[in-house]
Amino acid sequence: MAEESIFLEHVGDSPRMRILQYLVEGRDFDYTLTDMLNAGVSWGTVNTLIPRLVELGMIVKTRKIGRATLYKINQANPTAKQLIALYDSLIIQRLNQMDQKVEVPAQ
Repeated sequence: MAEESIFLEHVGDSPRMRILQYLVEGRDFDYTLTDMLNAGVSWGTVNTLIPRLVELGMIVKTRKIGRATLYKINQANPTAKQLIALYDSLIIQRLNQMDQKVEVPAQ
């Protein structure tokens, strides 16, 4: 059983948020539409959502390789910045909780 995403737990588990989480997690890389299927959404959903996210400025086209266009999260977009900050904050919070649960035996 896959572990629940803390990010999706807070923002809601929808195809749009799955794609955005995927791009936020790999924010330094660019991805093809086929790569984005790894976010757990269907081909039709990717083809529907990506043009809308580009239109909103949340993701940007970075380059073309052959016939494939690559995209990444637009780290200059205010909304995307907030999602990145939320994601990072939630991950740090979870790591801190895990640190507190670890007990080191006395020697």
